[in-house]
Amino acid sequence: MEDYNINSLRKLINELEKMPGIGPKTAQRLAFYILKAEKNEILNLARTIEEVKNKIKYCSICFNITELDPCFICSSPKRDKSSICVVEEPLDIITIEKTGIFKGVYHVLLGSLSPLDGIGPEDLKIKELLLRLEKNNVKEVIIATNPNAEGEATSIYLSNLIKPLGIKVTRLAQGIPMGTSLEYADEVTLSKAIEGRKEI
Repeated sequence: MEDYNINSLRKLINELEKMPGIGPKTAQRLAFYILKAEKNEILNLARTIEEVKNKIKYCSICFNITELDPCFICSSPKRDKSSICVVEEPLDIITIEKTGIFKGVYHVLLGSLSPLDGIGPEDLKIKELLLRLEKNNVKEVIIATNPNAEGEATSIYLSNLIKPLGIKVTRLAQGIPMGTSLEYADEVTLSKAIEGRKEI
């Protein structure tokens, strides 16, 4: 940003660069788009961002994002509470729901085990998952963590905790390529992975 010695513009670009998938060039393009846009359009965007931050919270049961607690999935009488699908992030729920196949409920870990990044079991919603399993008549836990090293480590760790409880533990079938995040999986691949899940 040596070309533009404007503090407010530099600050905006720096903030935009902090977003995932936004590099320096994209951040500059977005900053100049904001400069060119109508003031009321940008103020509306700012108000919407503030509204999202103020209204959206985590569901007290599954830790999905929601405006109402519990979330619409946990409070639905149509969902099968005996089947829990464990995912890393709320975004993964959106991806799985698009398939229309899974009729159970979810549990969001809010991350995955990553010792190199200092993320251990106490940093995830694992204790809360075990409490749900104790209180409810759960028959199956589907582990749908991402098919990468962290996701696999999390899957094995959870399996070792849950299997002694006498609950069936399955993992999504390998229809999803190793190293791919769930959010990038297409609906057909994800459907096949859910249908072909295996016990672990």
